[in-house]
Amino acid sequence: MARATRSDSKIFVPHYWDDAKAELMKRDRILRKLIPQFGDLHLVGRGEAFATLARSIIGQQISTKAAETVWQRFLAMCPKCTPVQVLKIGESLAECGLSKRKTEYILDLADHFKNKRVHVEQWMEMEDEAVIAELVQIRGIGRWTAEMFLIFNLLRPNILPLDDLGLLRGISINYFSGEPVSRSDAREVAANWVPWCTVATWYLWRSLDPIPVEY
Repeated sequence: MARATRSDSKIFVPHYWDDAKAELMKRDRILRKLIPQFGDLHLVGRGEAFATLARSIIGQQISTKAAETVWQRFLAMCPKCTPVQVLKIGESLAECGLSKRKTEYILDLADHFKNKRVHVEQWMEMEDEAVIAELVQIRGIGRWTAEMFLIFNLLRPNILPLDDLGLLRGISINYFSGEPVSRSDAREVAANWVPWCTVATWYLWRSLDPIPVEY
């Protein structure tokens, strides 16, 4: 199982990144040209599991700017951002600008964590699909959100988020001259990336937007 290193500032850096870059550049002619364009940039994971998932739920189906505004209001109400604090505030979370449904989702997330219906302490040791299976039992978390969590929080090296429009667009532009691509097309391209699909995906995201997203 892959491990990440941790610094005092709670920034997580994948230890496998340089090896993955070298291997991908050997195998894939597109990545051989793309990866060097971003120098020493790499995937950076931040945050605790609960806060990461709460922020993901808040950001669903709204703009990045709107999501940041709601998130800051959420932190003003819940500065510790713990499941206990969230449950104590309850439905008043809606005052942050959350919809009724998203409020319910975050309360369900908090309830799962507080009552240990997810095995947070074991996630680092669990297989990717086992973690996803736990996460999708929480209201408001689908496979895409679970995969983003595996990439940005657990720093798993071999995640291929086939529901991610950015990945599909990156494959379309870089491998198919802008022609639409199917999930099957994406899987075929990505077969050459295993076991570093996360790394290849990250560079295809950068080809569309050079500024990395923080979670």
